[in-house]
Amino acid sequence: MSLLSDLINLNLSETTEKVIAEYIWIGGSGMDIRSKARTLPGPVSDPAKLPKWNYDGSSTGQAPGEDSEVILYPQAIFRDPFRTGHNILVMCDAYTPAGEPIPTNKRFDAAKVFSNPDVAAEEPWYGIEQEYTLLQKDVKWPIGWPQGGYPGPQGPYYCGVGADKAFGRDIVNSHYKACLYAGINISGINGEVMPGQWEFQVGPAVGISAGDELWVARYILERVTETAGVVVSFDPKPIEGDWNGAGAHTNYSTKSMRSDGGYEVIKKAIENLGLKHKEHIAAYGEGNERRLTGKHETADINNFSWGVANRGASIRVGRETEKAGKGYFEDRRPASSMDPYVVTSMIAETTILWHP
Repeated sequence: MSLLSDLINLNLSETTEKVIAEYIWIGGSGMDIRSKARTLPGPVSDPAKLPKWNYDGSSTGQAPGEDSEVILYPQAIFRDPFRTGHNILVMCDAYTPAGEPIPTNKRFDAAKVFSNPDVAAEEPWYGIEQEYTLLQKDVKWPIGWPQGGYPGPQGPYYCGVGADKAFGRDIVNSHYKACLYAGINISGINGEVMPGQWEFQVGPAVGISAGDELWVARYILERVTETAGVVVSFDPKPIEGDWNGAGAHTNYSTKSMRSDGGYEVIKKAIENLGLKHKEHIAAYGEGNERRLTGKHETADINNFSWGVANRGASIRVGRETEKAGKGYFEDRRPASSMDPYVVTSMIAETTILWHP
């Protein structure tokens, strides 16, 4: 094992200028993350200078076997925390050979929204709270739970400390540091209400970068848990019954909301979100109906509501925002399985571009 470890940790810069680029993309389910690596002649920091690449879309559910080639367009570069050195992670989106975005490429439409001059002028900031559950690999049951049984009821686990309360902290901290190394603006972590469930936050991030950063943070988490022999689940309700689900609360503000008089802009934005509640719910992640029940710090999926400091509402406004008369709000509806490209761009479109 020590030989393997030595080889994995070889410093390539001692013998070659070549670097390894890990190209990352989203597969056909919309939640499966795929990647493969290629050698580059030297360090690259601009995604526009990276070569396009291709993959077999028939093996990812994204193309038929008789016309299976899908083209990867590099969009964002991050430092590689696994290979280190000048090696990089490359977030890509996917196109047909003719240059058309494939149906599962949600980044393309999001980029159009964020490049709209009216949206760009508002500098939309996002902070996404990604919840997830760590599962035992062979039985798909949360780590730290008795096999086939249940731990004590919720209460001591949220931000808990101790071997009987916090399960998987080494994985969580490894992911945290790896994201910081990669250049992701990860802003924190915490243990969640259900044991074996954790959260990390990405942001503040502006526009399309929020989606890029969250997807790469998910990729890094998948790689860390792969090494640890644990499965990460983004299921919005991994355990039925009196256990909290998993969400991806999305904090949001625009330049107008952050400026004096912004509270009125916030209230108008929330009004717009209420008018398009059904459309947003439909796009906020598979399985969300199992999570948004009106219990366990959620609002009922069928009813839109908002309130100050209310964690049982669809939209929560913080006390500080109310007091300052400006700031941000939190959309608590997105599921842990949501696509951040879809959610961030949809919020911007509804609150900036759409006029009822």
